[in-house]
Amino acid sequence: MARFIFELQAVLKQRLAVERERQLRVALIERERLDQEWKIRSIHVRIENEKRELATYLHAEQSEGGVDIRGVRLQASSSLSLVGRAQREVLVLAGIHRRLDEARLHLLEATTARKAVEKLKERRWEAWREVQRGVEARALDEIAVMRGARGGDDEFAEERNS
Repeated sequence: MARFIFELQAVLKQRLAVERERQLRVALIERERLDQEWKIRSIHVRIENEKRELATYLHAEQSEGGVDIRGVRLQASSSLSLVGRAQREVLVLAGIHRRLDEARLHLLEATTARKAVEKLKERRWEAWREVQRGVEARALDEIAVMRGARGGDDEFAEERNS
């Protein structure tokens, strides 16, 4: 029996490799994005903790009769420093999102290219199958004709003998 051979199998294999490489690239950037988001969340948690500490500190100082301006200034400076850091980390996250969008676009291009070759392979396989069906049909017809020729002689021989 004939075997289907796709002459562009090497191209398909190469396009699969490119697609896998781009999937890995997207996954690495996605991991970087998750790490960056975690970093920003942890900074926000620290900012909230600083605010609570400042409120507690102010409440305690007012109960004692006075407010230590120097302590309040230090606490506020620490909070502002964390806010600035959070803003810088958000800018880094924006860059990661831009790279992630670009990597996803490249992955989409690679996937489209692979699917195009797979579709071509599918169409060629269907065409090959149709040719094979025709070959098989002709072979079966030939066998039937040969049997008919042989069987026909035997039938006529029996009729003549009767």
